Amino acid sequence: MTVSETDLLTANGAEARVPVTVLTGFLGAGKTTLLNRILTEQHGKRIAVIENEFGEVGIDQALVIGAEEELFEMNNGCICCTVRGDLIRILGTLMRRRDRFDYILVETTGMADPGPVAQTFFVDDEMQEQLRLDGIVTLVDAKHVSQHFEDSAEVREQIAFADVILLNKTDLVEPGDLDELEARIRLMNAAARIHRTRDAAVDLDRILNIGGFDLGRAIQIDPKFMEAEHPFEWVGVYELGADPAQLRLQPGPDPTMNALLLPVGAATPEALEQLLMPAILAFSDEPAVLESGGRIAPSGLHELVLGDAESVFDLDVRTSPPHLPGGQGGQIVSLEGCYALFTQHLPAEFRAVVHGAGGPLTPHLEREFAPDHVHDKAVTSVGLTIPGDLDPKRLNAWMGGLLQTQGPDIFRMKGVLSIAGDDRRFVFQGVHMLFDGRPDRPWGESARENRLIFIGRNLDRAALTEGFKGCLVNAS
Repeated sequence: MTVSETDLLTANGAEARVPVTVLTGFLGAGKTTLLNRILTEQHGKRIAVIENEFGEVGIDQALVIGAEEELFEMNNGCICCTVRGDLIRILGTLMRRRDRFDYILVETTGMADPGPVAQTFFVDDEMQEQLRLDGIVTLVDAKHVSQHFEDSAEVREQIAFADVILLNKTDLVEPGDLDELEARIRLMNAAARIHRTRDAAVDLDRILNIGGFDLGRAIQIDPKFMEAEHPFEWVGVYELGADPAQLRLQPGPDPTMNALLLPVGAATPEALEQLLMPAILAFSDEPAVLESGGRIAPSGLHELVLGDAESVFDLDVRTSPPHLPGGQGGQIVSLEGCYALFTQHLPAEFRAVVHGAGGPLTPHLEREFAPDHVHDKAVTSVGLTIPGDLDPKRLNAWMGGLLQTQGPDIFRMKGVLSIAGDDRRFVFQGVHMLFDGRPDRPWGESARENRLIFIGRNLDRAALTEGFKGCLVNAS
């Protein structure tokens, strides 16, 4: 045992670091059901749950616990944390409450490869000192997973990385088919422990503090496991100052692109390396939307809105002293020096060029990064937030028709609905052509509205919006 490993043990031999379990599984596998059990049942364990989601409208908060704050305690001793920023930052927030929990459970989105999340606990020194990755637990939808084996790399990766697999929804599958499915999963991952479950009911001792994660096996699965992924793909270091400079972009694969401008002490690899973590944290913030002609300042993340023709943005590093406000007779000061321009995508994808007064500028230093996991571009989410009460007959007819015609392409749907004549929220979840809904707690003083999300392939936003609005009581 090395000295550093010894330092991680307490005097009585117990592990001082907090064990972390990563919970993953494809859309609809049962992660929300399992989280509900953890957050509501009196199991006697103190667990911090970091909950994530895929989609543009937040539904999981309402389904799990209806929270509005980022970090809060449950009456059973759990702490729940909704991911609104970078995982490292949220883990740091949790560790300031270290005395309140004994385990951490991180739920990934259903579309996520668990590798980058697990990687966090090996590439960040501070996290390594305080936390240890205990295991990756993957929920598998026994009813539907076979539909995704061939067309979803995420499903295969989630199973391959697992230390424990919960083969869930076993009540929906014939015993013989279940045996065949388990045998196929064992061919993909012979080392994982497999537990058959219904409604994600499992003894928590089977998924917490299991000491199951093996870094060596993870590297065998993915030789690039220890190569950090980033929320940006490129950075270039430029000399900026009094002379005007512009970032010019042509139309590309996306209608927007995030960009960040940060001062860097020197155009050296060492100085740039020191800037990476601040840049990662900045990319987790809400960006300021910037139309063509706007100013990219070294003051935070910008979401650049790109048009059908060339879009131009000023790289402006001028500033006004606080006591001499610009525009009011103040003196504008140019903060000349080296600046690092981080972009969400590679410049070549948008034919992006930085122009100075004399023409195109060549960066003193540039670097490409491994991007965050890229999902199937045909798989998207459509989120709807619509006020008004719903006619239950219209809703049933529309939902039934939708599932019959598009069920195979709808991986997941869930929501909170306002049904006319009922003072309770109606919550529902669906996977492909299966649908489960029931009345929940009263609305109380909360505003009645409908929030729902569809996650699937080739979704038609306009048609879904129009069809759902047709279910409202006041629909024509």
